[in-house]
Amino acid sequence: MKLLLIEDNLAMQTTLQRSFERRGIHVVACGDGSRALDRWQASVPDVVLLDLSLPGLDGLDVLSRARAAGLTTPVIILTARGSVGDRILGLNTGADDYLPKPFDLDELEARVRALVRRQGGGAAGAEARFEAPEYCGLRLDGQSGAVYHRGQPLELAPRELALLRALLGRPGQAVAKERLLDLVFANEAEVQPDAIEVVAYRLRKKLAGTGAKLVTLRGLGYLLQPQA
Repeated sequence: MKLLLIEDNLAMQTTLQRSFERRGIHVVACGDGSRALDRWQASVPDVVLLDLSLPGLDGLDVLSRARAAGLTTPVIILTARGSVGDRILGLNTGADDYLPKPFDLDELEARVRALVRRQGGGAAGAEARFEAPEYCGLRLDGQSGAVYHRGQPLELAPRELALLRALLGRPGQAVAKERLLDLVFANEAEVQPDAIEVVAYRLRKKLAGTGAKLVTLRGLGYLLQPQA
């Protein structure tokens, strides 16, 4: 099972990440609301745990934009805002469950697993049915996470796939190098900034002949565009 934790409190991040990973659940953490949607689209999780008070973009705005983009991943809101009005607002925005802080870790795990079972049980059934539109003959399958070219899956290493998914989330638009580094090397604190250039180089070679070209924009980042 794969879980996306959108929480800016580092102590809470660490506690939840260690707790869930001891229980066999892989956790990707994001502490910035403005980056959360990109992280969500780049690697669609089984469940999202979402705090409401986030820097960059409020949690309800993140949820609203995700639902508008077609992301149907189950969401549990975790927040200190525990009033009935806040709960109703969160559920009406598209959340599936609501757990006020402080909460019991065993209860949270039970709610996460209940949502996965409700969605079909396991990663294949629980992942969002979001599917990005086709771009330059490339199509992202939101259920499997694979990228297809004219019906055939591309043979990509995990980091190459993560980079391509991030770029397909914003086709034809530049994505900053720093943001891609954060998405491709999630939770790898010791990675050097130029590591993304190595992944981009390898992906560029594998895209040859697909109709899509990976372009480097100095000072801006990378983008996908049709080959001439």
